[in-house]
Amino acid sequence: MYFETISVLLKEKLMPSRDICSWILSLVLFSNYTCAGNIQMKPFAMDWRDNADSLVNMSFLLEAPAGKDGFIRVNNGHLVKPNGERFRIWGVNFTGSACFPSKEDAPIVAEHLARFGINCVRFHFLDSNWSGSLFVRDSNDTRALDRQQLDRLDYFVAELKERGIYTNLNLNVGRNYRKGDGVRDYEYLGLAKVVNYFDEHIQMLHKEYAQQLLTHYNPYTKSEYRNEPAIVIVEIVNENSIVEAWFSDRLLGKNESRNPGTWADITAWYADQLTKKYNAWLQVRLSEAELKELREIAGVKEDEFVPRLTKDQFDAASEKRFHIEAEFYMELEQNYFGQMYRYLKDELGVKSLIVGTSDHNHWKSGYPLLTSTSRLDVVDGHVYWQHPSYLTDPKTGRNTFSIPNTPMVNDPLNSTVVQLSRSAIVGKPYTVSETNHPFPNEYACEGIGILAAYSAFHDWDGIFLYTFEHKEPGQWEPKIPGHFEIRPDPVKMTNLAACAVMFLRSDVRRAIETVSRSYSLEQVCQSIRSPSSERPYFTPGFSVSTPLRHTTRIAALDAQPGQYPEVAMDNPIVSDTGELSWYRSEQGKGLVTIETEKSQALIGFVKDNNKALKNISLTAENEFCSIIVTSLNAEPISSSQSLLLVATARSANQDMTWNEDRTSLSDWGSGPTVIEPVKGSVTLRNIGLAEHVEAVPLNGAGKRMGQSIRAQIVADGFEIPIGEPATTWYLVRIQR
Repeated sequence: MYFETISVLLKEKLMPSRDICSWILSLVLFSNYTCAGNIQMKPFAMDWRDNADSLVNMSFLLEAPAGKDGFIRVNNGHLVKPNGERFRIWGVNFTGSACFPSKEDAPIVAEHLARFGINCVRFHFLDSNWSGSLFVRDSNDTRALDRQQLDRLDYFVAELKERGIYTNLNLNVGRNYRKGDGVRDYEYLGLAKVVNYFDEHIQMLHKEYAQQLLTHYNPYTKSEYRNEPAIVIVEIVNENSIVEAWFSDRLLGKNESRNPGTWADITAWYADQLTKKYNAWLQVRLSEAELKELREIAGVKEDEFVPRLTKDQFDAASEKRFHIEAEFYMELEQNYFGQMYRYLKDELGVKSLIVGTSDHNHWKSGYPLLTSTSRLDVVDGHVYWQHPSYLTDPKTGRNTFSIPNTPMVNDPLNSTVVQLSRSAIVGKPYTVSETNHPFPNEYACEGIGILAAYSAFHDWDGIFLYTFEHKEPGQWEPKIPGHFEIRPDPVKMTNLAACAVMFLRSDVRRAIETVSRSYSLEQVCQSIRSPSSERPYFTPGFSVSTPLRHTTRIAALDAQPGQYPEVAMDNPIVSDTGELSWYRSEQGKGLVTIETEKSQALIGFVKDNNKALKNISLTAENEFCSIIVTSLNAEPISSSQSLLLVATARSANQDMTWNEDRTSLSDWGSGPTVIEPVKGSVTLRNIGLAEHVEAVPLNGAGKRMGQSIRAQIVADGFEIPIGEPATTWYLVRIQR
């Protein structure tokens, strides 16, 4: 199977050869990871209902109610509170039916989120057709909102606000049009991506929906959404770019399938309309001589339309023809976002900040899209470490998936950090509204800690994990039901709590040096047809290790191309603050360390690297794990009396079954969830004189789990044995 997969990757050019080599090495080294150790998986489930008396409560990081002093605004390129103080988002997505909890569950869920330090919820797929939605389910159209669903949303938003949790409202995400909407070929459009950039009727429907939702009066907050300071962001469309559709061959007009899904080609009628618009644009944009030259290049007569390029024609197309068409699509995006922004701000009077859409496809250049989205209030990015590829088994016809299932610590130059860092713009706040190590990746314990630390280092403004849940709370089980739900995952949830403190408290210092990048318009256009081997930056001369050393931002997308110094590939790659180190390993035993005064971490192949930090060291039996220690008060670790220790490895479902290659599941298993406990000992070092040090193991509700574990005095400090009982987190108490 490995060789078949490699053949497909090479033939279809789905992965650069350098990445394939790295992937093969990872498969060889780690395909037997689960069998390498003898640590037994143990039951451990998160409890979102019965945790009112949790010993760990991060709600001290939140200021309640959300928006109490007014709207979050932008100052000096960052999100700030009305008084000018920095505001950072540590958030999660709620998707589909999860957006509409009952009035009995809403306050419990809101309280649960606050305890984990979550200060913003991104409401995603409010307009879905496959789940709970704001649209009336049995209606012939999607032009009326369901009053009962609106009431549930209103109540949940109010409960979140009361606890200091802000809201991010997504407008267009998953809307499937119906017959009564008057949309041409509505059954063949899927989520109707792309057509919004040039179809006036669909643009009208986008505005109508925005007006209905944002002028709606919430009786529980006593304000319309457009005037509600707890609404921090309104996002216009999700992962939607006509430039991306162009280089992905989704503007061909060949789709004849009903309900084609998310990433669908447009139909022949829309393709014809787009070609007409392109030629009308050429008439205005080009002089007669320039248009004549373009017709000659395209090989068409004077009375014929200039055809639009398809992907297989990109390489052979002249620079002039390619750049002209690229500019047409970029202008469509700029016009759409411009008119939607003016409608929201000027006509509706929305006071929240506006996001256009996200830079989300790092296999290709995002700079054409950023020329549009960077004109709005906030720039946004999405990334996943090894997003599942969805497949149909040719033998059984069963829908399945595939993931490489390899650790990010072994691939720093393709890490989520490096991919996301390409999108930040000088003078604009930058948020990441979707990110995850999708389940069942066996190295997922690395994801949140690394991203939280480097996001703070880059001085980004917000992170949202995708997704807390898809279902309403009445259907939540102690089982991980899909690739993205973090709510039942003990590894991700406890890391989320520790990293809330690290990120919101700014424990990691921002970079000393900012490496600015600039691009010409020609370079932006040309980047569209650059090979994926140049990903994610598509910037000649720029070292992709730079974001692990310094922060980087785009200074201009219409200037002279930048010049960048050569960068040596040191090992480890150390941030210019000295707090973050990424150890590369030819043997595939990578490690990331975080060493600040208030938060420290060892993430990856800890046992093989044998690294000690200023205040912590770990002796572990596990092949791969993450340990994060953070102070729960204003004191540094060295003098704090209360620490949170999060020690994680793998999470899974009971009786979950992998395929032979450990790249897919043949059985998702059942609840409750199980964990590989981190077994060994943590030593607290250089913490001064202490009379007594103990660790309280915590259960899934954050409550005491058995007896406290007393630390032993050793030459290096205070040694705490961990692993029994099986848990992912401990409250460490230090009596001085």
